[in-house]
Amino acid sequence: MLSKNLTLLQAALLAAALALVLFPVFWILMTAIKPPTDWNASPAIWIPSEPTLINFKTLFDPDALKEYGVGGVSQSATKAVFGSLLASITSTALSVLIGLFAAIGISRYGAENKSTPLVILSGRMFPPAAIAVPFVIIFSNIGLTDSYVGLIAIYVAATLPFSTWMLKSFVDDLPREIEEAAMIDGKSRMKAHLTVTIPLIRGGLFATTMFIFILNWSEFMFALVLSYSNVSTIPVQLAKYVTATAGTLYGVQAALAVLAMVPLVIVGYLIQGHLARGMTFGAIKQ
Repeated sequence: MLSKNLTLLQAALLAAALALVLFPVFWILMTAIKPPTDWNASPAIWIPSEPTLINFKTLFDPDALKEYGVGGVSQSATKAVFGSLLASITSTALSVLIGLFAAIGISRYGAENKSTPLVILSGRMFPPAAIAVPFVIIFSNIGLTDSYVGLIAIYVAATLPFSTWMLKSFVDDLPREIEEAAMIDGKSRMKAHLTVTIPLIRGGLFATTMFIFILNWSEFMFALVLSYSNVSTIPVQLAKYVTATAGTLYGVQAALAVLAMVPLVIVGYLIQGHLARGMTFGAIKQ
């Protein structure tokens, strides 16, 4: 009887936690399909009686809201979507590539210097706001502000500690004897890593890539302080949907947020089997 009551209590707590976590997602989805007349309704309208896709249309047609008497937005979201894709994909590829070889170097050849991993990880011990200001000054002097090159560079710098540590945990789990056997067969160290090490940790490599992509895709602070007119990303674009006549365009913001969530949900589902193990930083061995 006690066991049954505990099971029911656990189920109730789990349901309450799930409802708490999913409520913001539900509200964003409902707001995304509300007409402008329902955005600030009092009392709040939970589920719109006349759902519409006008908010999604407004993302790519700035004048679409005029049929509701709401002024058009300043620009379409096309540039922001392109900017987020370009910056996130490129910086993720570079971060994982550099982190992969750094992880192999630390795991296989860095046993003598145990402080190296801590030095690398220390780059993530500072708040983004503290790191952003020096980058703004440096990039202003070398002409990299408001450019995708500068944004990609800071994304790589910010995520490299994560990619290195996560990949190191997977390399640590791989027995050295497998690589040594490949070298006995005549392969060089580099070729052994390329043909043996990397293929055997491809699951971890995939999980790390997806995790770093999530970080870059949702990053706001660096994109805000380093972009002006030439560069735009989805998180920065979300803050621009404000007009003098209608105030904050909550429906348009929600529509863009829904579009931004789709790749994150897909990626999160794909990496769930590897993410927990990767984030243990090698503490758990198979």
